[in-house]
Amino acid sequence: MRARGWLVAALLALGCGGRSEPVISCDPVGAARPLCGFHNPEDLVALPGGTSLLVSEYGGLSGEHPGAIARLDLASEARTVLYRGGDGGDVRTSWGDPACPGAPKEFAPHGIDLVRRDDGALALLAVNHAGRESIEYFEVEDGGARLAWRGCVVAPERGWWNEVVATSDGGFYASQMLPKRSGVGQLVELFRAAVLHRAEGYAMRWSPGAGFHPVPGTEVVFANGLALSPDGRSLYVNSSLGDGLRRVSLASGEVEAQVALPALDNLAWGSDGMLYAASLTAPLLEVQACNDLARGACPARFEIVRVDPRTLATEVLYRGGGAPMGGGTVGLRVGDELFIGSFAGDRVLRVALKQ
Repeated sequence: MRARGWLVAALLALGCGGRSEPVISCDPVGAARPLCGFHNPEDLVALPGGTSLLVSEYGGLSGEHPGAIARLDLASEARTVLYRGGDGGDVRTSWGDPACPGAPKEFAPHGIDLVRRDDGALALLAVNHAGRESIEYFEVEDGGARLAWRGCVVAPERGWWNEVVATSDGGFYASQMLPKRSGVGQLVELFRAAVLHRAEGYAMRWSPGAGFHPVPGTEVVFANGLALSPDGRSLYVNSSLGDGLRRVSLASGEVEAQVALPALDNLAWGSDGMLYAASLTAPLLEVQACNDLARGACPARFEIVRVDPRTLATEVLYRGGGAPMGGGTVGLRVGDELFIGSFAGDRVLRVALKQ
């Protein structure tokens, strides 16, 4: 997602464009059918069995709006809110950092990920920007009908996260977009990334007992989407402003492969074993205009790109923009369908793929 209040110089350097009218209609277009009634469904993960999705309803990079974790039942297409800030939690069974100060009173989620823990529990981890910069831990109960808060890890000084990849040992990888500062300092950091292309984003690892460590080889311009290889040996890292995806060896820090793709956002593993990357192809000013969206959906152009995890060969699977939805930030393949979320809008897009 794009930060609000970018420097005018950075915007002009990266693209031009004006405000566009939001998409209000909730009618399908071809094979794409919008499921309306959501709030900024920025990231999606599939629950085991593939019958429901968990949805991160994004609240902004500074946590300026309240958010939630919701469930989308694929059979009924019903939305159910599972967690909002202030819902409390059981600190007696805390996961994450023992120094976690307790359940969040405010909650504005961003990236989310599911993992089957070594102890057998199913955990959802969520980046949170409201009240504190943190990773919040939840236990998924009753087949996905309930979330129980179980703990947190608060970011170190200057931590500003986008995506999280959960690990079975109770740890995670998180994408550090930029150093987090206040006021003019943040604008300077944004300028350094957007105009000077300073690679000050990276992935960091947190593990119980060992704390935080940067991941060598992941230094990019505005780190965004992450994915861990099934064998746990490589980390895939998206660079939003460096226009590329790279695969990094976790043992050596070597960049094993990379591919140029514009304005990347989230990464997601599909049910077919392929990676799916969201690419915001509209001019940056047009994308930024969606931050002030009051209703409907962002119209900004985007692509969902299928990526071979071995070779990083790419294929554009879906192009969107305008009706029925633009501003796509995640593409999640479940069977023969593609589910697409957005950082700004009231809908998840459900796309039937060609056989």
